[in-house]
Amino acid sequence: MKTKMQYLLDEIESEYRYTSGMTGKQTLDPKVKAALSDVPRDKFVPKSHIDSAFYNGPLPIGHGQTISQPYIVAIMTDLLELEAGDVVLEIGTGSGYQAAILSQLCKQVYTIEYVPALADMATASFKKLGYDNIETKTGNGFDGWPDHAPYDGIIVTAAATHIPGPLIEQLKPGGRMVIPLGKQYFHQELTLVRKNEDGELDIRDILGVAFVPFQGERDE
Repeated sequence: MKTKMQYLLDEIESEYRYTSGMTGKQTLDPKVKAALSDVPRDKFVPKSHIDSAFYNGPLPIGHGQTISQPYIVAIMTDLLELEAGDVVLEIGTGSGYQAAILSQLCKQVYTIEYVPALADMATASFKKLGYDNIETKTGNGFDGWPDHAPYDGIIVTAAATHIPGPLIEQLKPGGRMVIPLGKQYFHQELTLVRKNEDGELDIRDILGVAFVPFQGERDE
């Protein structure tokens, strides 16, 4: 008999096939699939929504924020094409679920959360569940985390109107950034940014998404 997680993974695989024309990905990377299987999503959702923990959709986590749809977590993680020795920066810790997935695929995750209560909650979850290669701080993700730069991958889990300059600077040549761009809930595009060895950017829209707005964004 299939578990709830197996049903969820089947739904993600089905959505991969459905969106393959936009993403260029027919199937989920086995390493990402393993990470999704190993990380208990039910430990990162509020108790009030525990029955929906394996639903393939976003869920509220308080403070006007959400835990992302598992398919979106999967595709954003997949697009980073992480290697075991990579160092990753996440902007928007939220419940900590995305960071936990990333931690299974790379050497170190640094994650920034704008809302102190969410940062504290995620940090407690990481400690309780034994994710010891994740470091969290409260702050404005627009500025990135220069102390540990450059990063092999950067993932942004809130919609910005433009790519923050500090994040471009902190992305390693040869690195990848995945970020939703667009106005609040309207005309947002999940965007893949690749930085070549000369520092030039290749920017490609992947598919339409709906994320909460980037907090702390400013004009440059």
